[in-house]
Amino acid sequence: MKQQTLAMAADQNAGFEQFRKPTRRDEFLSTMDTIMPWSELCAVIEPVYPKGVGGRPPIGLERMLRIHFVQHWFNLADLACEEALYDSASLRRFVGIDLGKEPVPDATTMLKFRRLLNDNKLGEQLFAKVGQVLQASGFKLKTGTIVDATIIGAPSSTKNKERKRDPEMHQSKKGQQWYFGMKLHIGVDSQSGLAHHAVVTAANVHDKHPLPDLLHGNERRVYGDSAYASQKGLIASKAPEAKDFTNDRVRNHIGEVDEAKRTRNRNKSRIRARVEHVFGVVKRLWGFNKARYRGLAKNATRAFTALALANIYLARGPLMAQVRP
Repeated sequence: MKQQTLAMAADQNAGFEQFRKPTRRDEFLSTMDTIMPWSELCAVIEPVYPKGVGGRPPIGLERMLRIHFVQHWFNLADLACEEALYDSASLRRFVGIDLGKEPVPDATTMLKFRRLLNDNKLGEQLFAKVGQVLQASGFKLKTGTIVDATIIGAPSSTKNKERKRDPEMHQSKKGQQWYFGMKLHIGVDSQSGLAHHAVVTAANVHDKHPLPDLLHGNERRVYGDSAYASQKGLIASKAPEAKDFTNDRVRNHIGEVDEAKRTRNRNKSRIRARVEHVFGVVKRLWGFNKARYRGLAKNATRAFTALALANIYLARGPLMAQVRP
């Protein structure tokens, strides 16, 4: 049995806090620890992870991946994550850090790990690997896909070294409001509600342009809001057997409302609403409603990783049922 240090004993309460109950954070981390496919995800990164030949041995890959996921789940910058790990015993238990033997990896180490993922486009590979694991667990792609896009805001301030806004971000008008940033386009399975394809663009790219890249090709129905109306050609270019179930525009050129189309749109939206669950997790729970970095590539890595974690989170019920004795 591994010998406990005083720090580890304090983290585990050593039986003294008899009235302590698990917090929601404790329960969430315990669930993620159980259902996350750690070995498969580590295998994606392992070929490019430093081996430490001729120098100081690197920190364990799974530990760094756990820290990286903690940053996504709790929307923590590098320094904030370092301080949170020192402050929270539940986070240290999840990551596997014993302060009696070792310090918390510093913010620079977290930065280098994120750059490693970004330089090798491993966010996309992690998203794809989670999809493979979920399909192997019984989550099959069905014949319906819901497409949608959401704007991720970016700082519009010019108070920086270049004295200008991020050149890869652009502004777009939605309703009567202007937004500056990027767009996250996703394709979601209409039955499971899990994202299977994603594209990141600047905010001024129309929703319809990435449409073929959001389909897997075997669809029989494609759902979307009115931004995807009249795009049968684009749908057929990737999924020739798919029928267009996107929402119709209900107002004509003189502003009259077609009530029959409105009713049909309402029926379609009962299914289409499932795509909002993914955005709700990524933007509300994970806090990715604002671009943290400059450039599309860095934010795309964060977006793909966040979608992978969102899929695991949304599928946690069936996944936990599979591991229960």
